[in-house]
Amino acid sequence: MTTANFAPPVDVYEDEQGVTLKIEVPGIDEKDIDVSIASNTLTVRGERTLEKEEKEENFQRVERQYGSFTRSFTLPNSVDLEQVSAHYNKGVLKIRVAKKAESKPKQIKLNVDGERTLFAAASGQ
Repeated sequence: MTTANFAPPVDVYEDEQGVTLKIEVPGIDEKDIDVSIASNTLTVRGERTLEKEEKEENFQRVERQYGSFTRSFTLPNSVDLEQVSAHYNKGVLKIRVAKKAESKPKQIKLNVDGERTLFAAASGQ
């Protein structure tokens, strides 16, 4: 049996507070996952290996992918690269990158004919 590179599935979404990535990496130990950011590029590397006792068995079918992977994502300029968190739970790696304060929508209060009105306005970015 040979191992090859594979690409775990990823969900990426953005909200007013930041950008979140959820990467499916079941069967990969957290010590075998590396997360780094350089020049607004988030890179996730890891490796899923067959355990020694599994290699000795006579497989009838192998559908799970083994080997190393690298996934890279270009982050928007609105994120704060100093505010990054990563959590690994039940085979899912969740990475959250917060937005810079100046890129978040702000509430602006207006007085119109004596009445106070609230509305959200995006910053100038």
